[in-house]
Amino acid sequence: MHQLFFLLWQQSKRDIAIRYRGSSAGLLWALLSPILLLLIYTFVFGVVFQARWGGQSASQSSFALYLFAGLIIHGFFAECLTRSTGILLQHTNYIKRIVFPLAVLPLVPVCSALFHAAISFAVFFVALWVLQGFVSFHFLLLPAILLPLLTMTAGVCWLLAGLCVFLRDIAQVMPMITTVLLFTAPVFYPVSALPPAFQSWMLLNPLTIPIEMTRNLLFLGQLPSLGSFLLSLLAGVLVAAIGLLTFSRLRPGFADAL
Repeated sequence: MHQLFFLLWQQSKRDIAIRYRGSSAGLLWALLSPILLLLIYTFVFGVVFQARWGGQSASQSSFALYLFAGLIIHGFFAECLTRSTGILLQHTNYIKRIVFPLAVLPLVPVCSALFHAAISFAVFFVALWVLQGFVSFHFLLLPAILLPLLTMTAGVCWLLAGLCVFLRDIAQVMPMITTVLLFTAPVFYPVSALPPAFQSWMLLNPLTIPIEMTRNLLFLGQLPSLGSFLLSLLAGVLVAAIGLLTFSRLRPGFADAL
């Protein structure tokens, strides 16, 4: 088990380094990108549109923070889904020439996306402190709140990575799927803004609950009920188990398909 974590750590570091190799700013782009995005959101929605989240009496700058929090969650999930579809195709030498625990590879995009999400949340907390004057200690519980999302994402990545070896068209439709997930999740609007008949349908989007839990924790200091959290965690573990089992079943055919 220790060797698997070490391999994942090494592969993830290599993946992040390759991503920024050749750029003059290097890893600094991982910090500059979320800062620039937050500044744009604050200007567009806070200054130009003067939008308020859900019609609340909060300042216009709060809308940008609410939006940014949702976009971090979606960006993490979308990056994992998009990159997992080609992760095995990019490492065919690991499949054909050497003995390598292939189940590690689909987790590399997860770790890379988690790295970028962590930096984005760091920018978010600094902005929250600057604009609102405080950051609640509840932010320390954010990793626990996102644990169900993390386990579910790992399962989906295992599933997609295995299937895309045989069904490569999946990679072509993934951008459309992530766009649908973006606009059907409460990223640009709260769930309460929808008619009651549509609110229950939003729960079909796997990002709805993580986004709502994250915002409730960071802005309202509200923890999810133990029952709802355990149910989400159980669902995430179930998806992870299904994804890993499917990946393991498909594993013997990878070499022939590639």
